[in-house]
Amino acid sequence: MLNKGLRDEEKIRIDNVLKTLRTLVYVPYPLNNLQKTDIENQLKEFGLNFEILVDYSNEDLITLLMRLHLDWDQLEQFADILIEFSKAEDYNFDDKALAIYQYIQAESKVFSFGINSKISSIKNK
Repeated sequence: MLNKGLRDEEKIRIDNVLKTLRTLVYVPYPLNNLQKTDIENQLKEFGLNFEILVDYSNEDLITLLMRLHLDWDQLEQFADILIEFSKAEDYNFDDKALAIYQYIQAESKVFSFGINSKISSIKNK
């Protein structure tokens, strides 16, 4: 377990990576090669790349994200990024995002109408 100082530094680092990813993903479609490279470089901060995202099972991805100490809000942001990236590219990460949203709902012990709405939206696609 991380001590408070390290935990705060880790949270700031994760927030910065997610903020950068969010900025890179919310661009006009389709993404150019430079933008894809920038996204891939940010994913490397989490020990991920596009191939790993495709190949990892939902459970393995969640386990990895939990080992990286992402909190519930950060997990939700990551799932949101997966959804947006799926809209821009030929990848379909909806099932991974759905698994993350469902994990948050089950494990956080707090019901979120926002996350529940995202779950319903994915299931109704």
